[in-house]
Amino acid sequence: MKTKESDWKAFRDNVAAWQEAYIGRLNREYIALLEKEGSEAEKFWALEERISRDKKNKGVVLPMSRSDMYFNLLELYSEGVITDSDLEVFSEELRNDVLSVVRKYK
Repeated sequence: MKTKESDWKAFRDNVAAWQEAYIGRLNREYIALLEKEGSEAEKFWALEERISRDKKNKGVVLPMSRSDMYFNLLELYSEGVITDSDLEVFSEELRNDVLSVVRKYK
């Protein structure tokens, strides 16, 4: 899929804010995990496991290349990092394409 310049610009302009919001959500979940009842060791190891898994999500780290943008959008949407309203900054063609693919495989 050929990436329009306007879509690439919108992606670059928004991805950092999306990631920041997602990481903030993760941090709140980590705090809740640490505040649960249980031993300190259990909470520590549960947190370590969770961070190890989460740091592989596109909401935390993703390749910033134009050729990866479409697949990054699919993964960001699938992981819950972005929503339908976040896709409104993109062209109708790209928005419809992303939504049709993620809904097909949901």
